[in-house]
Amino acid sequence: MEHTPRNSGFALPSAYLSSTTSSFADFLRAEAPDLLPSARSAGMVASGGDLDAPHGTTIVASTFNGGVLIAGDRRATSGNLIATRDMDKVYVTDAYSAVGIAGTAGIALELVRLYTVELAHYEKIEGVSLSLDGKSNKLATMVRGNLDAAMAGLAVVPLFVGYDIEATDPKRAGRIVSFDVTGGRYEENAGFHAIGSGSVFAKSALKKLYDPEADQDAAVRAAIESLYDAADDDTATGGPDVARKIYPTVVTITAEHGAVQLPKEETSAIAEAVVADRAAQADWRS
Repeated sequence: MEHTPRNSGFALPSAYLSSTTSSFADFLRAEAPDLLPSARSAGMVASGGDLDAPHGTTIVASTFNGGVLIAGDRRATSGNLIATRDMDKVYVTDAYSAVGIAGTAGIALELVRLYTVELAHYEKIEGVSLSLDGKSNKLATMVRGNLDAAMAGLAVVPLFVGYDIEATDPKRAGRIVSFDVTGGRYEENAGFHAIGSGSVFAKSALKKLYDPEADQDAAVRAAIESLYDAADDDTATGGPDVARKIYPTVVTITAEHGAVQLPKEETSAIAEAVVADRAAQADWRS
């Protein structure tokens, strides 16, 4: 029996078979610019009117002895209302990096998904992954592409964490990079940082809780405590929701295991322990 190829009569355009660029975003810009987040957000701005789009809120990051972590609450707000209680704002983007997103939720989700594909595309074309600086610079370029929408109130501000496998000192291999809406890129050398509406409270908590020599378990506990403190004073940040079983998202990155999202069983146990300790403190004060 004669075999008929499954793609008989169909041929991909030549651009899809070319490797002239290792950037997937540049490929989209040339072949399908309407699929870029910046193009869609520009359309929203051009349509006029105020968009009460859901916003993601608080993200924290900190280094620890042998790695780095990033964590986020789960609440998204729309004005003074809770738009969703269980939004994931922290994403593994490749083997040794992760991104947390704050700002306009829809655009932020598109951006981080495109960024994840961008890193994978580069690695497939070039045969090696981008350096840690290259990864954060690439994200800065994508944030800058959303500037027109940001000026109209649809801002997206990510927080990047990565583990530098080429670092000579494993204790300093974990790195945190923040951005502004213009694509400005800033290395956070304090060992911790926070973004989003509750960042002032979360960062203040981390100033007291942060220990550069802490192990992973202690660092995760400190991050979840800082999110609890942010939720205590910022209505847009969601605290641990024991009734609905909604807890913070946490990703750790180490040389041994790479970027790993902690299972719900682990984060829920830590979050419930934090709630119990705070309840005990309140009982003592009363």
